Amino acid sequence: MIRFRNRMLAAAVGATLFVASASSAFAGEVSPQVAAVRDHWAEVNYNTPKAQREAAYDALAKQAATARAAQPKDANALIWEGIVLSSFAGERGGLGALGLAKQARADFEQAIKLDPAALDGSAYTSLGVLYYSVPGWPVGFGDDKKARELLRKGLQINPDGIDPNYFYGDFLRDQGDWKGAAAALEKALAAPARPGRELADQGRRKEAAALLAKVRTKLAAR
Repeated sequence: MIRFRNRMLAAAVGATLFVASASSAFAGEVSPQVAAVRDHWAEVNYNTPKAQREAAYDALAKQAATARAAQPKDANALIWEGIVLSSFAGERGGLGALGLAKQARADFEQAIKLDPAALDGSAYTSLGVLYYSVPGWPVGFGDDKKARELLRKGLQINPDGIDPNYFYGDFLRDQGDWKGAAAALEKALAAPARPGRELADQGRRKEAAALLAKVRTKLAAR
């Protein structure tokens, strides 16, 4: 079975993924249809029991596809479909997950072509999460060098955001850069609150605090 190296956006995005995570959108920046997907994602990702989560992501992916089809040139809709697909991939695992991850990659790449700064550069961050979470060649398209490049682009656009700093910290932890990871995660925890994103902020801060504790344990043991 193909296993992703972490649960997506997250991303974000993902990712997330992606996954996940992974947008820093404010309530007024997206259409009502996309906002509904965004808010539903937070409920599924943070409040839905594990046993029900895959089915919930499946339903949410259909909702996201409808929102994207209604606005095919809207980078925000593409980003949120990608985030949902990345998160669904992380939950599902296996060969089916890789197919979802490829769909998410296409969404993020198209969003970058349309508006690279959309949702504070979330497409770059979410795409970076995919590249360090998906297995590498010959199984998947994972590439740590590409991931680092994309995550840094996301940080250039949104240097103080909770998601780009969290995922960059997670990536650095994965690379064994414990000091760099700690600095990024501390910055994530110090990020300003996002109006209308209270549930997502609460969940991400909890994840960042838990990961930072593990990183500090590693640093203390060195």
